[in-house]
Amino acid sequence: MMRAPRALAIAVRRPDGEIAVKKEEVIPLSERFPIVKLPVVRGAVALFQSLIVGIKALNFSANEAIAEEDEKSGEKTELSSWAMAGTMTVAFGFGILLFFIMPLYLTKLLIPVIGDSNIVFNLVDGVIRVLVFLLYIWSISRMSDIQRVFQYHGAEHKSIFAFEAGDELTVENVRKYSRLHPRCGTSFLLIVMVVSIVVFSMIPKLWPFYFKAGSRVVLLPLIAGISYEFLKWSAKNDNSPLVKMIIAPGLALQRLTTREPDDSQMEVAIRSMEEALAINAGYKDDRLVI
Repeated sequence: MMRAPRALAIAVRRPDGEIAVKKEEVIPLSERFPIVKLPVVRGAVALFQSLIVGIKALNFSANEAIAEEDEKSGEKTELSSWAMAGTMTVAFGFGILLFFIMPLYLTKLLIPVIGDSNIVFNLVDGVIRVLVFLLYIWSISRMSDIQRVFQYHGAEHKSIFAFEAGDELTVENVRKYSRLHPRCGTSFLLIVMVVSIVVFSMIPKLWPFYFKAGSRVVLLPLIAGISYEFLKWSAKNDNSPLVKMIIAPGLALQRLTTREPDDSQMEVAIRSMEEALAINAGYKDDRLVI
């Protein structure tokens, strides 16, 4: 999947070897709602836009995967957007429970050991959250199907690097670039985990558990917005030695969430990029979004 400011393109390899493409022009929300341009707000909006785009991509990919079986059987099977949206909602809820509510509960159980210091409480909560996140990423990275997804993830990064370097989009040119990109969503998620430690430390320690748990959900857009601004800043200043040191953990984590792609996977990533750029042609804002 590739996104340009005014375009979205999703390319998938069908079981018969053909590349199927879904593409559409996208009108930036900032043109209709100027408030979306404000710092922090734009990051929170980008989070929910990414969820919507992710639902579209997964829905299209799943339907294309079963299309060939339908052709053989003569039956029409298609996953509805509502079914996929429901699945994503459940997954999102599971993520909130796993990465925000469970660490809070475990930290609450540790109060007899760590004491009642608000600073210590939130540091322990944050450390548990990051450890759970890293364990989750490591666990799913061991699954063969997910490893193939991570190969496509690596192909996206390599293709974007080639485009940003001004190279012709060929497999040979794309192959030489790194699969680790500073604007990757993996780095964004790690930043979210770190920023959440700071933000949650401002919650009064005397609040009851359910207030603290609810505040973690309510504050998520704010945390996403701050994290987005940091990611945007770091991407613009990634030549600075200090910034390189700061973003190093995110790049290191991408070694789990990306794999070296094969040529056929790079072909799919290139096709997706070309389709997005073709729609976005004529506009000045042709920077790709990961």
